[in-house]
Amino acid sequence: MSSRVMKALGLLLLIDCLITFSQAKIYSRCKLARRLEHSGMDKFRGYSLENWLCVAYYESGFDTEAQNTLEDGSTAYGIFQIDSRIWCKNDEEPSKNRCHISCSDLLNDDISDDIMCAKKIVKETESMDYWDSWKIHCEDKDLSEWIEGCNDN
Repeated sequence: MSSRVMKALGLLLLIDCLITFSQAKIYSRCKLARRLEHSGMDKFRGYSLENWLCVAYYESGFDTEAQNTLEDGSTAYGIFQIDSRIWCKNDEEPSKNRCHISCSDLLNDDISDDIMCAKKIVKETESMDYWDSWKIHCEDKDLSEWIEGCNDN
């Protein structure tokens, strides 16, 4: 094989790896449901698993790399869109960092820290009202569709 063909194959392999890597950061609904359930999110502070799935979907589309600038200039990070002004620390602005984590830690495949911080938010604020998307799309709604089909083998 010529070096040109080898380089082309290497480039295609690299592109395939990058595409696979970035796709791996977007959870399927049922995979996220299982992950959240195993992390004790179902019925945490009285909120069903369906509520957590609903908020994660409307906040990030289940994308662990989601990052958005908020109206006040702070940034929201990760699958639950956690605010840098209050809950995590980035290097660009002052933060209360109540979850004691770097905001960049909320952008990887390991959502353990996202879950820990989301629990802290609900515990400290005593509700899921922190997330406007939850109030609009999830609160007092039939959320059974969020786990529909997830218990099938």
